[in-house]
Amino acid sequence: MVIYGVYIVSKSGGLIFNHDHNVPKIEVEKSFNFPLNIKLNYENKKVVVAFGQKDGIHVGHVLTTANGIAVTGRELEDGRDILEMLEQPENFPITLKFSRAKMTTNEKIFLASMFYPLFAIASQLSPEPRSSGIEILEADTFRLYCYQTLTGIKFMIVAEPSQSGMEIFLKRVYDLYADYALKNPFYALEMPIRCELFETNLQTLLETVEKSGINNV
Repeated sequence: MVIYGVYIVSKSGGLIFNHDHNVPKIEVEKSFNFPLNIKLNYENKKVVVAFGQKDGIHVGHVLTTANGIAVTGRELEDGRDILEMLEQPENFPITLKFSRAKMTTNEKIFLASMFYPLFAIASQLSPEPRSSGIEILEADTFRLYCYQTLTGIKFMIVAEPSQSGMEIFLKRVYDLYADYALKNPFYALEMPIRCELFETNLQTLLETVEKSGINNV
């Protein structure tokens, strides 16, 4: 049983909580000859693939090592500039390792704000009144489950496609939110959740589900 992450979105569409639980690490290593047949750019203090995806290397993947030497920013551990190095034929053949970039907090906030109007559109498209909106969004590699409370707060789980019982799990997360966030006198509605008891109990719940299954929560 694999749950990748838990997200809570306020009724106004802002991300107020996120927890990365089991994000798979995607790495691809490949040898290249000169000239390099993929385009690399330096963006946000990372060297990323901008064009020419192939053999499991995709646009947005980050360059992490060159010939086994770690790349930090655009520099190797020995101080050489990796982009300048890749323009010199004498440095080839070269083995490069790429990995999928971990989402930043700002990227998660942006995606949460994008989900909010999609949810509203789905509700409006329903031929029946009082539609629940998006409950399950399915892709080939994951499923996103969403539970909206009566007050408009959305609880979302991203899990592997074969996962079952996530509707029950979402309601248990909501119970934890009600017990440890809403009852916290220092927590204000619509604000980011910074409640240690909520986070601790959520982690315990996730571990229980992984070890014993959804029927034991």
